[in-house]
Amino acid sequence: MTPPLDSRHIRHAFGRAARSYVQHAALQREVEDQLLERLDYVERVPQRLLDLGCGPGRASSVLRKRWKYAHVVALDLALPMLRQVRPGWRRPLTRVCADACALPLPDASIDVLFSNLCIQWIDDLPALFDEFRRVLRPGGYVAFSTFGPDTLHELRSAWASADRAPHVSQFADIARIGDALLAAGFRDPVLDADRFTLHYADAASLMRELKAIGATNADARRARGLTGKAQFRRALDAYESFRDNGALPATYEVISAHAWGPEAGQPRRSRGAEVASFPVDKLRGSRR
Repeated sequence: MTPPLDSRHIRHAFGRAARSYVQHAALQREVEDQLLERLDYVERVPQRLLDLGCGPGRASSVLRKRWKYAHVVALDLALPMLRQVRPGWRRPLTRVCADACALPLPDASIDVLFSNLCIQWIDDLPALFDEFRRVLRPGGYVAFSTFGPDTLHELRSAWASADRAPHVSQFADIARIGDALLAAGFRDPVLDADRFTLHYADAASLMRELKAIGATNADARRARGLTGKAQFRRALDAYESFRDNGALPATYEVISAHAWGPEAGQPRRSRGAEVASFPVDKLRGSRR
């Protein structure tokens, strides 16, 4: 199990980064482009799509262009980030500020659920995938990416040399994500893991970039207050041990997945119980 995350801190951090996000989110764009390629598996033209954790709405715009008659829902936890999304006027797009584990959407209302580098900020995967399952129509398609546990291992190691407090959020591994998808009833999940390495002149530059995209430490057990100058200097010095060819590496483990929602009637787990749903026209009864 990963440590609990502070959702209020996450909302605040990404809201504060709304204006600087696009300038610094090169990795996020690259991962998003690769995830968008998985939409080639969608065979039926969707009527309604959900871009969960939409950020400034880059993927939402691509989805609108790809399926010009579909209704796109752009959803994010941080309202300032949502305000960066351009709603347009020729193609329908609805902006929604909400928690991914409590989606304000009807059952079976979404044909395609897309989520790029968002769900690493949610520690309750069973609750999250239960919501995915609930809002997806039978046979609907879900594609998402998330960070794995090896992400920023250099920075985590450097901070561990400075003190014992958690400074880098911990994320679920590929096995846990796959198991949670299967437990929620999703069909034929396909998961892949890739590693991306970015390089920086110094560790302080990496930390500034993380703050600029909102990816700060959300561990609920983190120390409150400012980090002391001596601790900060120890972390910077420890990171120097990773320097290679004049630059400091920062590793990102990216897990990408897609799956299909089960057909109507297949039970799903919800808060420890199994729930099955059927279309009314499929039910048969007797009259007396």
